[in-house]
Amino acid sequence: MKKIIVANWKMQLSYQASLKLAHDFVKKISGAKGVKNEVIICPDYLSLPAIAPILKPSRLKLGAQDSGPAERGAYTGEVSPADLKAVGAKYVIIGHSERRDHLHENSAIIKAKIVAALKNKLVPILCVGEKLTEKENGETIKFINEQLRHALRGIKIKSAADLIIAYEPVWAISSNKNAKPLAAGEADKIQALIKARVARLLKKSVAVLYGGSVNAVNAADFLRQKNIDGLLVGGVSLKIAEFKKICQL
Repeated sequence: MKKIIVANWKMQLSYQASLKLAHDFVKKISGAKGVKNEVIICPDYLSLPAIAPILKPSRLKLGAQDSGPAERGAYTGEVSPADLKAVGAKYVIIGHSERRDHLHENSAIIKAKIVAALKNKLVPILCVGEKLTEKENGETIKFINEQLRHALRGIKIKSAADLIIAYEPVWAISSNKNAKPLAAGEADKIQALIKARVARLLKKSVAVLYGGSVNAVNAADFLRQKNIDGLLVGGVSLKIAEFKKICQL
């Protein structure tokens, strides 16, 4: 079964470095032998319109790292999902833990962004995941269920391919000090529960990805799990040789 591999470049690259990496992805990953998975590249806003034509002739898909909560309006600094769609984006990451934490995005904002993205035919990649406090208190599932309920209650999708969930335990994200990935088997059990919860909310069985200190060494273990439909990759997606290995699994 084809897996979904998402490269989240965050704000790590300059404009020129982003374009160069996009060209390298097309040359070294898109046409490489053994790359059978769906690969989605999510660059920063500024380079996204320039990267769109670079990726267009290839099998690689384009995504955004976020989008605004409305198509038009007085939203200074936001980017319209309609414009993202117009320049070639097909996917958009919404509710990433860094935005929830650093920019204080709440459930209402996240839900509005999902609604706006769906209206403009973008596929939201909704991120959920617990912090270390919830994990240590044994509240992981309760916390994730609440995130899903607030974000998805009342949302309607036409098909299972219209929305993706990414489970990223916040404590495991590689940008955190001493972060370690969740054991693949444990991640699989949590993702099975996420799938069941989402199916009740949406009446559809959507793909659920895993993220959190994923690399070329541990990626195979995650992708072998029954309930892990792909990976959301951060820092390693900037290392083309290592990321290529993940895409070939």
